[in-house]
Parts: sequence; structure tokens; C-alpha cells
Amino acid sequence: MSDSIAPLSGTSVSADQAEAQRRGLMLVLSSPSGAGKSTIARLLLEKETNLSLSISVTTRPRRSSEVDGVHYHFLDNARFDQMKEHDELLEWAQVHENYYATPRRPVEDALEAGQDVLFDIDIQGTFQLYEKMRSDVVSIFILPPSIAEMKSRLRRRAEDSEDVIMRRLKTAVGEMRHWSKYDYVVVNDDLERAYESVRAILRAERHKQHRSPAIAPLIDGMVGDLEQSLSEQS
Repeated sequence: MSDSIAPLSGTSVSADQAEAQRRGLMLVLSSPSGAGKSTIARLLLEKETNLSLSISVTTRPRRSSEVDGVHYHFLDNARFDQMKEHDELLEWAQVHENYYATPRRPVEDALEAGQDVLFDIDIQGTFQLYEKMRSDVVSIFILPPSIAEMKSRLRRRAEDSEDVIMRRLKTAVGEMRHWSKYDYVVVNDDLERAYESVRAILRAERHKQHRSPAIAPLIDGMVGDLEQSLSEQS
């Protein structure tokens, strides 16, 4: 038997093909107000090339500063009702007198193309995604380092009145009770470290076996080539 092994060749699927056939994932970020979720989401979109933001539909009137298809897809109540009736929405909620929702088709098209989709949504929206497409969802709950710091962040933003801040804090109580229903929890005590933790989760989840249907043929091909090479060298 020779001590050398001939180079492998003829694998049925290449590593590049296996990666190209990967199914995308739905990365969900949720948090109580003041935890820094939106900043982490912005950094991910800036630095991750294979990640796009899910654009919601809404029945709310478009503001002068908003662009249809960029900030939201704006539609009327009749069209929203039609989409809901035909199961064209992955999740939806009513906020005051307006509706907000995630349209199904753009997300499914992105996943099929191997594109990851980022969701900046609340707990109820996350649970609705679980019901529709749980195996595609990777959920991360972002926590502030302390309640004192969360209050401080809300007040430093100077965007809300004290009444609104108190309402956000009360809402946070209910949100934080559901932390265990998320796949991961990241404490944002340092923005760069929290961002890198979320990014590491995203990159690891991309390599889950069930997202890469071509991995099995790739490995089978490698094993077959190796067995053939060993046989030829014996």
C-alpha cells in the first residue's frame, strides 16, 4: 500500500455549491425599550452583506419623510384584509387604529434564495413567526445591563415624555417575562461586544445542518472519492 493518497476529484457537489444552496434564515431581534436593539440591527445591516431588513406593510398614512417600499409598504384596509384572509401575512398587529404586518412572499423568496432576513419586532410578532415558520427563525432577546441603565438610556434619548417612558417601562415587565422563549439572550452592557455576540450567533446558525440540504451530497461525494482513492492506492 502506498503512503500517499491521490487528490480527491469528482465529488457530486462542491463546497461552493453547497453554500450557494443554503436556505436563508429569519433573524429576530426583540427587546424592551432602551436595550439598544435598533442600534445592533443597524450595525448588522451595515456590515453583513447577505442580510436584508424585512419591510412591513401598514395601513397607516405615509408621512412626508417616508418612502413607500423603503420604510413600509403602504396599503389600504381592504388590501390588508385581503392579505390576511389569504394567509399572505406571517405576523400582524393592530397599533391604535392602524395595522402593521410582515408579508409572507418577500420573506419566503429571500429564504429560498439563501438570503437572511432581519426582523426588528416585538414578542407577539415573534410568537406568530414561530407558528408559521419556526424552523427558519433564530430569535435573540436583547437585555439592558440593568433597569437603572435602561431608564437612563430612555431619558438620554429625550424623545419621550416621562409618562411615555413610564408606559414603556411597564410594558417591559411583560416583555422580559418571556425571555426564555427566545433561542438566545444577549446582554447589551457594551455595544460592540453585544453586536459581536449577535453576529457570532448569525454566522453559527448559517451552518446548521437543516439549512444546507446540499451538505449531505457533498459529504457523501467526499467519502466516495476518499474510498476510491484509498482503493486505488492499496
